[in-house]
Amino acid sequence: MTQGADGSPGRRTVLGAAVLGTAALGLGSTAARADEQDSGHGSYRDLPSPTVIAHRGASGYRPEHTLGSYQLALDMGAHVVEQDLVPTKDGHLVCRHENDITGTTDVAAHPEFASRKTTKSIDGVSLTGWFTEDFTLAELKTLRAKERIPANRQENTLYDGRWAIPTFEEVLRWAEKEGHRRGRPVWLHVETKHPTYFRGIGLGLEERLARLLRRYGRDRRNSPVFLQSFEPSSIQRLAGLVDSPRVVLLSAANTRPWDFVQAGDPRTVADLVKPEGLKWIASYAQGIGPTLDLIIPKDANGKLGTQTTLVRDAHAKGLILHPYTMRNENTFLPADFRRGTDPNAYGDAFGAFKVYFETGIDGIFTDNSDTGLLAAADFRG
Repeated sequence: MTQGADGSPGRRTVLGAAVLGTAALGLGSTAARADEQDSGHGSYRDLPSPTVIAHRGASGYRPEHTLGSYQLALDMGAHVVEQDLVPTKDGHLVCRHENDITGTTDVAAHPEFASRKTTKSIDGVSLTGWFTEDFTLAELKTLRAKERIPANRQENTLYDGRWAIPTFEEVLRWAEKEGHRRGRPVWLHVETKHPTYFRGIGLGLEERLARLLRRYGRDRRNSPVFLQSFEPSSIQRLAGLVDSPRVVLLSAANTRPWDFVQAGDPRTVADLVKPEGLKWIASYAQGIGPTLDLIIPKDANGKLGTQTTLVRDAHAKGLILHPYTMRNENTFLPADFRRGTDPNAYGDAFGAFKVYFETGIDGIFTDNSDTGLLAAADFRG
């Protein structure tokens, strides 16, 4: 069954309602000018709560990290739009979830790049494919983006080949243009991917990112941007370069950030979500982005269990929480909220959103901004 068939009734209704309901969600009140932001307007604390963050754009409906995906998310009314950054060979920052572009572009169909296929170890994982750091920006611009998980999102393949890989500077220009058009800033959530790996090959991300943020006036305390990374040292480095709000991403409890592995730091994510770990994070960041399982763990059957104390503990340290990631399809939902037997059909996403919002989180990443916005409106009553 393709996405949007019998298992996903109301998809078009949900999308339309979210777009038409944008004004009701208070999205037009944030001041756009940087000087107004620095005088106290437009702070991340003023974003609607819960904040709906478009995960890689509207990736439930368009190939991720394309201008088409970002535009649709913004048109739906998403409060914040996410970008992941990796570098090119000649030092440009481009928007891809991974530097391995085998599954998200048509690079395999380009015979002129066949010899670029290689095997690398990225953060301890062996990968074979094509990687952004082996291409100049001009070469990457000859490629076209495609759907990353076509088996789950068959309808998205309609848009394969429609968009190129955007640079982060192109996204900043897009956000500036859309902000002027809408009379309010376009908020971005920007992740440095594999920063230790890239610094090790002479392509450090943070300085390049900081230069662009300064160039486009997003380097201030209340600038409309969040900077995020799974590596705390990347956020610490950014804290020394710009004043933009910062978020430490947190994976599974038993994992260690790669920069910790490289530095011999024995702490795991389980240590970081304890009060002492959260206090340490709060010394250089304003928020955390935990996996949803750190908020409510699942049992052996994939059903939601008992909420942890993470929300309460993080708030006690002054940190906001932007957990990830909510998606509409059964295969990505907790077992409690799956409907029918088709893993790619939509389940009870509204029910799942409600449970997560009730934990007290400040926002959430979602592939389906329209669903998230309606769920947030329901929650606010």
